[in-house]
Amino acid sequence: MTDHSIKTSRQGAISALAAYLCWGMFPLYFKALAGVESLEVLSHRIVWGVISTVALVVMLNKAEALAAVFHDRKRLLGLTGSAICITLNWGVYIWSVGHHHALDASIGYYVLPLVSVVLGAIFFKERLTPRQMASVALVIIGVIVLASGLQGFPWIVVVLSLSFGGYGLLRKMVPVDALVGLAVETLLLCPIAILYLLTRHDGGAIVNSDGLTTSLLVISGPVTAVPLVLFAYGARRLKLSTLGLMQYINPTIQMSIAVLLFGEAFTMTHAVTFAFIWGGLLLYSLPAKRSDG
Repeated sequence: MTDHSIKTSRQGAISALAAYLCWGMFPLYFKALAGVESLEVLSHRIVWGVISTVALVVMLNKAEALAAVFHDRKRLLGLTGSAICITLNWGVYIWSVGHHHALDASIGYYVLPLVSVVLGAIFFKERLTPRQMASVALVIIGVIVLASGLQGFPWIVVVLSLSFGGYGLLRKMVPVDALVGLAVETLLLCPIAILYLLTRHDGGAIVNSDGLTTSLLVISGPVTAVPLVLFAYGARRLKLSTLGLMQYINPTIQMSIAVLLFGEAFTMTHAVTFAFIWGGLLLYSLPAKRSDG
């Protein structure tokens, strides 16, 4: 391995780590906005996200690529689908943190990688090895345990993992730069978000709240865009296996915040659920043997 490649990998690892740390800290950010209605926070995230992402697109000389997407019906249709998925994901996540379900949200992101594996097998005919199928089975058992031990179906876990899994699937199918894609998605969603904000009484939280809340709403755009840019930079410079192992940093931090800072109860049901999920993740992460392929 050359000095240049070592330096490149190190830069990629630092960038990806920074992205996962940012995402891991999201519960603190959205908890601070718990006094604002979830739909209003979501709408601000979209509107300020447009401003941030389009500004970055222009700064990075990607404006032509952005305009080209709007002249490509196939890519535009695909990004419309991914925009719907990410809106559902953002909305449920914001609601979860604000309504004392940050722990359930972290479980959703633990489940996500193996949801992606299943989607890959269904839509891209990626063959699952027996070990991978066993990994998925353990995670499914974990979710069933969670459903049986809690009052009601664990819809937060299911919706967050499926919506972001669907988002990743569509973004894989649509050939577009990560930042340009996010700019298109937020531009498509922006009219609805603006319309909703215009219906808020007396201008909504951004006008009637304290300075801290107003500032937090305004920075929701950079909060969304910056980790994505860091992740995209890191993803281009790291092996997928390295990136795959690093992705568990995010839900681990979120789980720690939910339990240690927010005081959410970590029950025996959660413990058994995590045992199955971690068992599945560890089994999936083991080095592949020739007999597995």
